Amino acid sequence: MAAIVAQPCHPAGSVATQICLLYNQIMPSILLLCLLLFFSLFTLSAQAGSGRIAVASNFAPTIKKLAQVYQANSGDQIQLAFGSTGKHYAQIQHGAPFDAFFAADVRRAQLLEDEGRAVTGSRFTYAIGQLVLWSADANMIRDDAILDSGAFRHLAMANPKLAPYGLAAREFLQATGRAKRLKPRLIFAENISQTYQFVASGNAELGFVAWSQLKRPGHKISGSWWRIPKNSYAPIKQQALLLNNNPAARGFLRFVQSDQGRAIIQSFGYLLPKPVDSPSGEHVRQKPPPG
Repeated sequence: MAAIVAQPCHPAGSVATQICLLYNQIMPSILLLCLLLFFSLFTLSAQAGSGRIAVASNFAPTIKKLAQVYQANSGDQIQLAFGSTGKHYAQIQHGAPFDAFFAADVRRAQLLEDEGRAVTGSRFTYAIGQLVLWSADANMIRDDAILDSGAFRHLAMANPKLAPYGLAAREFLQATGRAKRLKPRLIFAENISQTYQFVASGNAELGFVAWSQLKRPGHKISGSWWRIPKNSYAPIKQQALLLNNNPAARGFLRFVQSDQGRAIIQSFGYLLPKPVDSPSGEHVRQKPPPG
C-alpha cells in the first residue's frame, strides 16, 4: 500500500501555503476513513454466505417464503433446487453439491444420515403433509364417491417410488379397495408439482395433491377438493438435514425451526411436529442443527 506523503508547502504566509497545510492535515484522516469503510464492507461481504438446498416439490411455495424472510434478515443467499425426494436422494448419493436437503419423507433423510452423507444430529421433522383429492372443476368433488363414478377418465398421482405423496395416495387406494379397479385410469407424475399441473391443465380431471399446494396465504382455493382421512395412509413426516457444515445452510435450518419459521410453515397448510418431551417432563423443541 502506498504511503501517505505530506506535500511541501511554500512560500510561507501565502493563501496557497494555508491550503497546502490544511491538505496535509486532513488528507491522512480522509484516507484512513476510506480504508476503514472498505475493510468494513469487505468484512460484511465475507460474513454473508450462500447455501444450496435440495427441496421436495411439495414444499416449494413454503420454502420460497422461508428463504425470502431469512435472506432479508441474515444477508445470506439461499439457492433452491426442486424435485422429487427420490431423485434428489439419488443425486446426493452421486455427489450433487447440495448443502442441505428437505425431503418429503423420513426414509431418505435417515438413509443419508446412515450412509455418512450428512452432519450427525442435524436431522429433524420440519412438517407433516396432508393428502387431498383435487379437481380444477369447482363442482366435481364432494367426497370420495367421485372415485366410484364414471365421471372422469384420468386420475393423477405422483410416482410412489419417487414421491412420498404418491406412496400415500397408493396406500389410500389400497386401503379403500380401489387400487386394482382404478389402475387403468391412473397417470403418474414424476413429483407432486407435476401432479398438480396435470390436474390444473385438464390432462387429468382428478388428482392426489398436497394440501399445501392448494392452501396458500392470501390466495383463494380454486376447484373442489376432499381431504383424505389421515388414518388411511402413513403420516407424511417430512425431514430435513445438513449435508455439510455450510454456515448459511446451517443458519437457514435454525430459522426453519424458530417460532417465525414454524408459523410460516403452518400458514401453508402443514401440520407441525409435536414438541419433544425432555427428561424433566418439559416440552422442548427439536434440537437445532449442530454448530
